[in-house]
Amino acid sequence: MNMQLINRNFLATHCKRRNFLLGAGLITGLVVASQWHPVMAQTTFSGYPFSLGVASGDPLPDSVVLWTRLAPDPVNGGGMSRVNVPVQWQIARDENMTQVVQKGTVLATPELAHSVHVDVRGLEPDRWYWYQFKVGNEVSPKGRTRTAAAPHSSIQKFNFAFASCQDWQNGFYTAYKHMADEDLDLVVHLGDYIYEYGPRSGAPRQHIGPEIVTLSDYRNRYALYRTDVNLQAAHANFPWIFTWDDHEVDNNYANFIPEDNQSRQAFEGRRANAYQAYYEHMPLRLSSLPKQSSMLLYRRLTFGDLAEFNVLDTRQYRTDQPCNDGLKPRCDAALDSKATMTGARQEGWLLRGLDQSKARWNVIAQQTMLGQFDFDARPDSQVFNVDQWDGYVAARNRLLSFLAQRKPSNPVVITGDIHSSWVHDLKTDFNNPLSATVGTEFVGTSITSNFPTNSIAPVKAALSNNPHTKFFDAAYRGYVRCQLTRERWQTDYRVVSSILEENASISTLASFVVENGQPGAKTA
Repeated sequence: MNMQLINRNFLATHCKRRNFLLGAGLITGLVVASQWHPVMAQTTFSGYPFSLGVASGDPLPDSVVLWTRLAPDPVNGGGMSRVNVPVQWQIARDENMTQVVQKGTVLATPELAHSVHVDVRGLEPDRWYWYQFKVGNEVSPKGRTRTAAAPHSSIQKFNFAFASCQDWQNGFYTAYKHMADEDLDLVVHLGDYIYEYGPRSGAPRQHIGPEIVTLSDYRNRYALYRTDVNLQAAHANFPWIFTWDDHEVDNNYANFIPEDNQSRQAFEGRRANAYQAYYEHMPLRLSSLPKQSSMLLYRRLTFGDLAEFNVLDTRQYRTDQPCNDGLKPRCDAALDSKATMTGARQEGWLLRGLDQSKARWNVIAQQTMLGQFDFDARPDSQVFNVDQWDGYVAARNRLLSFLAQRKPSNPVVITGDIHSSWVHDLKTDFNNPLSATVGTEFVGTSITSNFPTNSIAPVKAALSNNPHTKFFDAAYRGYVRCQLTRERWQTDYRVVSSILEENASISTLASFVVENGQPGAKTA
């Protein structure tokens, strides 16, 4: 076992001399290292070091991020010593890894829980690759990934799925088992990848330990979720794009305002812990490396001239929920022009991107329901969920007015959060059914998280008061599959028969289409 103490300058020179490609994982480890650690060419582990599988994400035409984390004892801190461990990686054109196009070595550092993020550059656009890691004598599972099509290149079809809200305790990830078998180019996760709560009695499977607060807590919770074989299969088969919602930190938090009675200083610490653990467990680029309690997550990814994804962060910069949060009639604060979901900078970035886009389909990937929905079936009263855009009416109006005036091509919003399936026509005035439809929103159900059964009937009763809402279902869990061509977008609501059966079947509950140039959804 060869151990050598080396500093940053020597390491950089040494790696260059040996023609190692410095992936983002190595650079990241060096950027955040608070102290020197010995580099250990570790050959023996207390358990399989790749227990959390492999993943890839944020595909560009010439690049993709490869991820893994060394964790021989995953839910007990990882089981690694506080040393830097060299991890080899390679990426190939074929599944048998005989046509290797790039390879290198990165350092898995204790500062990042021995995770690695390899930002592989110089790849060919719009093609499949296979990748694998090795540490000592241990080899990871193989992963498959795909680069984006070149900018402005004409592609004829693009298939992706989106998912959200996967409470470990509520059931099994059978939906991911079926997703892994789909014909997809991409998966988009819209948040609530983990839940912060402590154990719940009577649940099909349990969280370990109380509600999570510390960095170690968050790391162990991510590791628990990542041990799921179905989730690992979906990660290994496709590149993913990620954004978060609230449960990656704390239920319904807004900026630095927690759900619970906690000091600003204490919550800043908790948010910093949560953000670091999130980065450690996602295939994200160095640009998303957290700085204390801040992390840049909103970004834009383009797939030829067919689709452009604007990935939003509606938690980190938002103003506090109005009217003391919850489901209630709107108060004046819900109409405040200064209230924001995204913050001014992100809002400007989104509108500029939409205005400049050359894509046929302009996707806004975000968290809470954008379309208005009055949950009160009585004609003379209204009730709204003010954690959603219904609590940020002026901000929503600015976005929808922009869509009406500037007319970016085919805006489609994809949404998670509410553990149920919806389809909305996005209107310039939701209170006037005759007003212009300027976009379409598809809201996906959860992977496992619960929608209260006793709330389903009241929502159905209120549908007639919300004519822009074309579909609602809250009985089933699953994911949403989207098939894009140049003339049509088809959305299929894929649902499992049960989240309590590991061999549950999959079916399509409903399908909707959007025709090119015609905002609004129609039944397929």
